[in-house]
Amino acid sequence: MSADRIEIRRLVQIDAVLYRGIRLEALQANPEAFGSTFEVENAQPLSWFSDRLGASTMLGAFRNAELVAVAVFAVQQGQKSAHKGILWGMYVRPGARKASVGRRLVEAICDLAREQVELIQLSVVRDNEQARNLYARQGFLEYGVEKNALKQDGRYYDSVLMAKDLLE
Repeated sequence: MSADRIEIRRLVQIDAVLYRGIRLEALQANPEAFGSTFEVENAQPLSWFSDRLGASTMLGAFRNAELVAVAVFAVQQGQKSAHKGILWGMYVRPGARKASVGRRLVEAICDLAREQVELIQLSVVRDNEQARNLYARQGFLEYGVEKNALKQDGRYYDSVLMAKDLLE
């Protein structure tokens, strides 16, 4: 897959079917990487996914009409935290990995964030070396570890906390 054939755009409510598909795939493929579960989200009606898109700033990477990657950006709430944003919910379908899709999606999120915040943060499962390397190549620095951040099927997963200063 060539990255130059990829279009990145904000997902809107009419993209709910596509978003539901990739989100459920992500929750099944990498349950340790997300705070939610396949069982919880699979039970939700399509309107729930549509509402989520309406209330979020979610970018999607498309190859032709296929949604191959997603990531969400949110500005932190509260007067003293509003200078920070969060990148979360990122997932790249296996067939789109190693084709710069993830890099382009992170760059697009950072470009969007730069207009609204000074710092962008994320957390990534410690064992996910591929994602950690992607974020590091995009200028994110590791600043801590949340021990036992998530528990899936009786196993604990640590999260690496990363941040990128958008003013540099």
